[in-house]
Amino acid sequence: MNKFDYMEKHGYEQLVYFFDKTTGLKGITCIHNTTLGPALGGTRLWNYECEEDAVLDCLRLARGMSYKAAAAGLNLGGGKTVLIGDAAKVKNEAYFRALGRYVQSLNGRYITAEDVNTSTKDMDYVHMETNHVVGLEGKSGNPSPMTALGVFHGIRASLMHVHGNDDISKYSFAVQGTGQTGYYLVKMLIEAKAKKIYFTEINPKHIEKMKKECPEAEYVKPELIYGLDVDVFSPCALGAILNDDTIPQIKAKIIAGSANNALQDEEKHGMMIKDRNILYAPDFVINAGGLINVYHELFTYVKERAVRDIEKIYDRLLEIFSIAETENISTHAAAKVFAKNRIETINNLHSNYIPR
Repeated sequence: MNKFDYMEKHGYEQLVYFFDKTTGLKGITCIHNTTLGPALGGTRLWNYECEEDAVLDCLRLARGMSYKAAAAGLNLGGGKTVLIGDAAKVKNEAYFRALGRYVQSLNGRYITAEDVNTSTKDMDYVHMETNHVVGLEGKSGNPSPMTALGVFHGIRASLMHVHGNDDISKYSFAVQGTGQTGYYLVKMLIEAKAKKIYFTEINPKHIEKMKKECPEAEYVKPELIYGLDVDVFSPCALGAILNDDTIPQIKAKIIAGSANNALQDEEKHGMMIKDRNILYAPDFVINAGGLINVYHELFTYVKERAVRDIEKIYDRLLEIFSIAETENISTHAAAKVFAKNRIETINNLHSNYIPR
């Protein structure tokens, strides 16, 4: 890919490669936009097939974080780090301390946190070398339960928009991926007495955990999850799962989950979902709970305040759904309008110099 053309097209600021000869750490940090504040985004560790896949993943995820922060009303920009390697082999103290040194070298333009295959324990090692890290133990901790809470309220908003009723007990659900956020979401749905819950997962350990702890939820094979006759399909695994092959299979009238970049092609597949009269809760709006939670860590962390801000996802989605209907555009496009308007407004607000 021509990286500079891609960065120019989508308004990126910075793409940084780094390698540590002592630990073998190799990765990429992308900063998309810092109009609203420092770029914040987690560190993902994945055994990518090739370098180009890692770069594209980092670019897409960083841009999604800009929209997520803006739409969530946070004074943050969007960024992301991806590390290339096998999590089972590379993770140790020195590896993550090396990462912390590279984060520190960006001088506060980028703040990191945990993501796929990284944990709060790993971030503690990062913290030994930089203060530009959130999601630490003893503060906001694991963001997955808070992300799930935001998805739960987003599902309620989606049900209200489609059915005029947000009572979880009246509806059925199919959850794709129960390793982290999906696990907590299923627990919340069970607590809310959901009519029926199906789940799928590729990790045998997570499957056994779900069967043991959530016997109310029924396991189905991964390839069957899209075509289930349910009210809500909730993708909570990796991205690009809404595409030419999967969208035609979906029978649910609502797609609402935590997966980042769920649309393989934002414009094409956003409209394909709209044309099938399915309501899509834009991923970077509904899954912002974890980001909102760690944002509070930058100040004095009070869990109750974070929860109140996460609950606002409900009203924010209803506003975005209204924009989509009024302008006859996809909900994903409406969410981008919502986010870009805030970035532009704040940018213009700062056009004159006022010392502080």
